[in-house]
Amino acid sequence: MINNYLNKITPLILTYNEAPNIGRTLERLNWAERIVVIDSYSDDTTLEILNQYRQVEVYQRKFDNHTIQWNYGLAQINSEWVLSLDADYVLSEEMISELLSMFKTEKSELLDGYFAQFRYCVSGKPLRATLLPPRQVLFKKDKAIYIDDGHTQLLQVKGKSGTLKASINHDDRKSLSRWLWAQDRYMKIESQKLLSTPASQLSFGDRLRKQKVFAPIVVLLYCLILKGGILDGWAGWYYAWQRMLAEILLAIRLIELEQNP
Repeated sequence: MINNYLNKITPLILTYNEAPNIGRTLERLNWAERIVVIDSYSDDTTLEILNQYRQVEVYQRKFDNHTIQWNYGLAQINSEWVLSLDADYVLSEEMISELLSMFKTEKSELLDGYFAQFRYCVSGKPLRATLLPPRQVLFKKDKAIYIDDGHTQLLQVKGKSGTLKASINHDDRKSLSRWLWAQDRYMKIESQKLLSTPASQLSFGDRLRKQKVFAPIVVLLYCLILKGGILDGWAGWYYAWQRMLAEILLAIRLIELEQNP
């Protein structure tokens, strides 16, 4: 019965060496009639895992940037709705129930897109502390397009958008080495964006990041104290240190660009 109501939604996922994550993500998508995965030529066991799920259709494309990759994925969707997910986004039972309830209603009551909030997990444990902003994950295909935004992509949806009540677990279990590799890549692009954007167009947080010295300390205290991460024990400390390290990488990249523009 779930499939009958949710057959208008096609999950869309990007992958590159996501063997530690993709199986748990797909297990929560067993209601989907079709799942589109755009793979950037993974060389671990990601493809073997994907092939275990009958609903999954894999399209391989060499990665150039997130925006082009996501838009390529949208072109493969033939359903009215898209559920855009990273390979480490695990739907909660509450989220699946909310989607089912939404699509049981009259079509006219649905908006054009929906944001979701996230719970960051360390080794599967959801934390109180998170810096993850809400992301628009559910939307009508014919209303949406991805555009560039710093180190990642930004989804533009024409029409009205709302926010889902349930949250999605962000549960990345890849190695620390892989995380460092990805963060350095992201921060290289993010530093270019910060330095090329006029100060008047930057948020207070981004202006603070450009100062380099204060942002890592502020992020550490914010995660531990204001967000209550210290109550999560070592998992909370791990996340706070991780976010502080990401800001240190950004500061180093900013110094490099300023010294060698």
